[in-house]
Amino acid sequence: MVMILLPPSESKTLPKNKTTLDLSTLSFTELTELRSRTIVSLIKVSEGCISAARKILGVTANQDDEIERNHDLLNKPVAPAMEVYSGVLWDAIGIGSLSKSAVKKFVRDTYVVSALFGLISVADHIPAYRLSGSVKLPKVGSLAGLWNEQIGHVLAGTSDFVIDLRSGTYQKLGQIPPVVAPRSVVPRILQKMPSGPPKVVSHHNKATKGRIVRAIAESSKALKSVDAVAEVVAALGADVDIIKSANPAKPLGMDVVVPVL
Repeated sequence: MVMILLPPSESKTLPKNKTTLDLSTLSFTELTELRSRTIVSLIKVSEGCISAARKILGVTANQDDEIERNHDLLNKPVAPAMEVYSGVLWDAIGIGSLSKSAVKKFVRDTYVVSALFGLISVADHIPAYRLSGSVKLPKVGSLAGLWNEQIGHVLAGTSDFVIDLRSGTYQKLGQIPPVVAPRSVVPRILQKMPSGPPKVVSHHNKATKGRIVRAIAESSKALKSVDAVAEVVAALGADVDIIKSANPAKPLGMDVVVPVL
């Protein structure tokens, strides 16, 4: 089996049911104490001076409603993370149009590294919140410093082939441990240009990652190696180049070059 690591999204869909957050129900209960500390700090920041909260959270006055949403985080409604997170990557996965078997596989294999909750399953029930991975919270410090070691311990316990589709900020929240590196890959999405070498283009990068996740969910193959993953990605019409690191403690690389839009 595979373990797919995704970033969260800044944009979120507000849950509308009456169920509220229960940290004990989230995957990887060994992270519960850190989750609780982070939530307490985020609530305190959001309830304080609004200008200070904007500075700490990296938002503008147009996003004050998101700060206000953090005030009562423990009593806000929750929904599966795959329904809360939205945006280009998640739209490209198109969960609502997957077959039942593909959805089951997607839920089994896919995880998110969140600034607020650490490593969670896409099926875990969470509220909409505002907290980016680059933030430093009072009495908590940098979120990379908070989460990296503990998430690393969790990842070290998996026997799956790991496909890391996170952005750099969220990779820092839980770096791939050396023991897992030989069976992990970090794809890099590049777009062909009308002239010159391929380049990273943010929107296309996210959309392509979403399409890769969808293709994996729909694939009937057992993806236990980088070559098997490359075959699925190439079937999307991309040029794929596997890059083996000279350092065995580092994950494999994979350049995925897609056509110009």
